[in-house]
Amino acid sequence: MIKNELPKTDLKTADFFYSLPEELIAQTPIEPRDHSRLMVLEDGNITHKHFYDILDYLREGDTLVINDSRVIPARVWGEKVRSGEFVGEPSKIEMLLLKQRATDSWEVLLRPAKKIKLGGKIRFGDILEATVTDIVADGNRIVSFEYDKSKFASIYEVLELIGSMPLPPYITKKLEDQSRYQTVYARENGSSAAPTAGLHFTPELLEKIKAKGVAIVPVMLHVGLGTFRPVKEEAIADHIMHAEYISVSEQSARIINERRKAGGRTIAVGTTSLRTLESTSTEDGRVIPISDETGIFIFPGYKFKAVDALITNFHLPESTLLMLVSALYGRDRIMDAYKCAVEEKYHFFSFGDAMLILP
Repeated sequence: MIKNELPKTDLKTADFFYSLPEELIAQTPIEPRDHSRLMVLEDGNITHKHFYDILDYLREGDTLVINDSRVIPARVWGEKVRSGEFVGEPSKIEMLLLKQRATDSWEVLLRPAKKIKLGGKIRFGDILEATVTDIVADGNRIVSFEYDKSKFASIYEVLELIGSMPLPPYITKKLEDQSRYQTVYARENGSSAAPTAGLHFTPELLEKIKAKGVAIVPVMLHVGLGTFRPVKEEAIADHIMHAEYISVSEQSARIINERRKAGGRTIAVGTTSLRTLESTSTEDGRVIPISDETGIFIFPGYKFKAVDALITNFHLPESTLLMLVSALYGRDRIMDAYKCAVEEKYHFFSFGDAMLILP
């Protein structure tokens, strides 16, 4: 697993707190996707735009790096099985798939977890059964899935039938169109949450970006709970990131390196793309092809190697993602920008508005 040497810091988790009125938490996605607002941070200045104005800030020769991981309908509800029979209403179980360990073996989060011991079984209708095979960090379970392989090619096909999108808890409204929690370029199944900065792009906007001479290059990070796990430690350096699977192809690495060497900027779409690039880069900023897990933790004091700019959403107070953007643009300037976003009534988090950071 890839980790980074943490910079020395006296920063506390409380240094990344800001007050957010609940009404500014976006509950539904805007339509069209690219009509969300865009805050541009450049040279200490703040400019207010719309996301489709991103074209004005991209230059021929730039590379836009996207995360093409696809969110799976990872939340399912079942019932605990005892002696091969269903247990009644009190034993209903919610399962959230977090990370694939083997073909039909997954790390999952169960609620209520205390009801399911090692060897316990959960049945989801008449098409899926899960057996707990191990208990790991934070009380998560490893389960083995069983289903009719003559009817379903993979667990993903089963989930498409019985699962729902794993929306964050701060989104309380029902999502009518499940595809709106998916980027238009999502490709490979595996994420338990959306790489939300990419939700702003439309196919038409992507074509305009390409026509301007900007390369759009995919990498992959399967988003898990590690990205969003609250920082409970007082000192941020004591926080440990959960591992997430990343992949960079030889072709993607070659394009990114060639265009950056020629003077183009590497612009990460989202913190997941940024963490992937920084996890796979050498000291001189070259990106190398890799398939591995990363536990990279980026906060102020980190020296960026591969990324020149970032497109991102607004993040939760005291989160590792807020620490990451503070490392890129400076904590004081980021906190000032968030204060401005609250005053200007930007919308926050997964379905909220966007920010373009040009250090």
